[in-house]
Amino acid sequence: MMQIDFPYQFDERGRTAETGPDNHIRDLIEQVLFTTPGERVNRPTFGSGLMQLVFQPNSDELAATVQFLVQGALQQWLGDLIEVNGVQVTSQESTVAVVIVYTIRRTQERQTAQFSR
Repeated sequence: MMQIDFPYQFDERGRTAETGPDNHIRDLIEQVLFTTPGERVNRPTFGSGLMQLVFQPNSDELAATVQFLVQGALQQWLGDLIEVNGVQVTSQESTVAVVIVYTIRRTQERQTAQFSR
């Protein structure tokens, strides 16, 4: 079954771009990570709060906070779709990279997604 691709865009035919179920789950993870709670009108608690930490000083404490926030938000909002196997956060100079290892519950397929800001 095809899903609407995120971020919203048009395909080469000028129609709404679609994506497969596995890529759709990765898109959902991205939405959870980069949505600030309070940003969505009908879901005021949706998101991780990760973007609120962007301007904090880079440290081991920041990495631990990001790991905690990401794992909790994914379990809360996508726990019925994925099992979070691990969240690894690395901070280097002005960049924080988040690597998420998860298992898609429907297929039991293990996936890895990486995000950085």
